[in-house]
Amino acid sequence: MTIWDRPEPPPHPVPLDRERIVAAAIALADEGGLKAVSLRKVAARLNAGPMRLYGYISTKEELFDLMMDAVQAEILPEEQCDEWREALRVLARRTRQAALRHEWLADLLGGRPALGPNGLAVTEATLAALDGHAGIDTVMRAVETVSAYFIGAIRREITNLRAERATGLSKHDWQRASGPRVTELLATGRFPGLAKVVHDSTDVDAETSFTTGLDWVLDAVDAKLTCPPA
Repeated sequence: MTIWDRPEPPPHPVPLDRERIVAAAIALADEGGLKAVSLRKVAARLNAGPMRLYGYISTKEELFDLMMDAVQAEILPEEQCDEWREALRVLARRTRQAALRHEWLADLLGGRPALGPNGLAVTEATLAALDGHAGIDTVMRAVETVSAYFIGAIRREITNLRAERATGLSKHDWQRASGPRVTELLATGRFPGLAKVVHDSTDVDAETSFTTGLDWVLDAVDAKLTCPPA
């Protein structure tokens, strides 16, 4: 029986329910990441005894499932999009926006399928937009491919944001600090590809990089959806 199938305990003089518990857990995670979340800390934030929470949630993993599903409500499109490219684009962008608001989300993305009501609604909306464009196996590979791209891109972006906070160095500060070492390495002539990147490539912000990569992946998926089977 999943957490969503299990009933909540009867009313108590001190109000408590899963919605309040999840909201408190999300607040803790937003402040200090998933490592800051425990049933004891959530109970303390709610001025409740830790044992009371076990009537609503059995494990920290169940709490993470509920937190994930709560954020899936932020990802769920406001209205159904029937054009598959736009539906997948909206899914990717809204997932990135949610992860920038809740950085801990990057640590939970890509796990087992979400079985909460909001996670199921996101999945259903995505599959509905692709319905009729190809066989179900091709549709699943399309969704997996796009998801793999944006989850990887989001994790990289969040990792860089965390590194900036940990070191106190922005991306450009780090580049300047690393400049002498990079110059020394390039002078050896052993890294011509890297030298071209350093000297000739255009530096773009994270959102531009994300959007460009997403469009390229969608183009590749489009080719598979429109190519007749051999």
